[in-house]
Amino acid sequence: MAGRNPAASPARATSGAARADGYAAALFAVARAEGVLETVEDELFVAARTIDGDGRLRHALADPAIPAVRRLDLLEDVFGRYHRLTRSLLAFVVLSGRTTELPAIVDDFLARAAGERQRVVAEVTTAVGLDDGQRQRLARALSHATGRTVDVHVLVDPGVLGGVHARVGDRVIDGTVRTRLRRLRELLEEADEDGHG
Repeated sequence: MAGRNPAASPARATSGAARADGYAAALFAVARAEGVLETVEDELFVAARTIDGDGRLRHALADPAIPAVRRLDLLEDVFGRYHRLTRSLLAFVVLSGRTTELPAIVDDFLARAAGERQRVVAEVTTAVGLDDGQRQRLARALSHATGRTVDVHVLVDPGVLGGVHARVGDRVIDGTVRTRLRRLRELLEEADEDGHG
């Protein structure tokens, strides 16, 4: 994740991890009690990956020089259609100066939700959104490939062109058109170098 600081001190990392776990636990309890766990799960996944993947957005939300009301307006512009619990956590994290910790908070939340269902999280990137049937088929395929029951969380990125990129724990399955094209380009470059060498 781009927003994380690998050079952070162990003490700071531990307190950050504990804080992320605390935020995740509290939100998990409320979302479960209100019966909106799956909605909040999906929204938090997309929001965290969107913020983490967009340097300008992440910087604007994390910049204390930008007035709080402008940062809240920005959150509303981008995530205004999301459930109030999702928006509340995003606002709380941003206003408390913890924007860079959002991916860790969301990862903890997703792991907690998946663990409750005795599953693991599969982070999937596709060029287009998936309907329920496609998500279920993908979940079965990933469960078969990994030997574990998975919860699929989908991020749409038209840049993958087609296919699926999935991460389940440390395992990555990349069947995207973008990766296939990159590999083909590398092979063509190698062939060109061999032909001119």
